[in-house]
Amino acid sequence: MKELVLLTGASSGIGYEMAKHLAAQQIDLVLVARSVDKLNALKRELEQHYANSVHVFQQDLSEVDGAVSLYEAVTKQGLTVTALVNNAGSGVYGNFSDTDLDEELRMIQLNVTSVVALTKLFLQDMLVHKRGRIMNIASLLSFLPFPYYSVYSATKSFVLAFTETLAAELEGTGVIVTALCPGPVDTAFNTDAMWKTNAYKANKPVPAKEVARQGVALLLKGKGKKIVGFNNWFISNLPRITPDGIMMNIKKNLASQQ
Repeated sequence: MKELVLLTGASSGIGYEMAKHLAAQQIDLVLVARSVDKLNALKRELEQHYANSVHVFQQDLSEVDGAVSLYEAVTKQGLTVTALVNNAGSGVYGNFSDTDLDEELRMIQLNVTSVVALTKLFLQDMLVHKRGRIMNIASLLSFLPFPYYSVYSATKSFVLAFTETLAAELEGTGVIVTALCPGPVDTAFNTDAMWKTNAYKANKPVPAKEVARQGVALLLKGKGKKIVGFNNWFISNLPRITPDGIMMNIKKNLASQQ
C-alpha cells in the first residue's frame, strides 16, 4: 500500500513546511485547511516540483461537524490514509475573564474535539490494515501550562495525555502514535500580544522549517514524544525540580508583557 499522509492546517506555518518536506520524499498527500485558494496554490507547487499526488480538502475543523465531514469526504473519494497529522490548531492569549468565549469554544473544538474525532475515525481504518501512523501536535505548554494561555494550555495538555495513553493502548497493533512538542515557532499563529511577552524575548521562536523537519522525521520513523530544541527540553523539565508556587510565578512572569 502506497503511503498517503493526511495533514491538517496545511496552508501555512508548520503544516505548509511539513507538506513540502513530505512531498520532497515522494509521499502522496491529503492537505486540509480552511483556505481552498492557498491549498490549491500549494498543490500546484508540490505537483510541479515533486510530481507526487496531492489531494486538497477545504474544511473548517473548528466547526462541530468538521472532522466527521472531512473523514466522509476523504473516504468517499476512495483514499486510504496511512498516516494522519493533526496539526491544525489555534491559540488565545489574555486574561481569561476578558477573552472571547466563542473564540475559546472554537479553539477547544479545533485543538481537542476534532483531534479526537479524526484520530478515532482514521485509526479504525488503520487497524484493519494493521499499519499506520498518527502524529498530534502538542506544545511546550503541554508540560508547563501558562497563565494568560489558560484554555490553550489545557487543550495542549489534553493532546499530550491523549497521545501518550493511546500510544500505549496500540502497542503491537502496527499503528504508532506520536506527539510533536514545539515551543514558540515563527509563524502567523503568534499575535502581536504574544510577541510582546517575556517568553518570546527569552526563548526565541524557532523557524517553522526546522520544526517541520523534526516533525516529519518523527512521523515517518519515530516513537513517543519529541520536544523541539534543547532549550525547550530543559524548560519542560523545570517543574520536576522547582516547587509549584515558584514555578507558577516564573511562568506568569514569562507570559506577561512587563
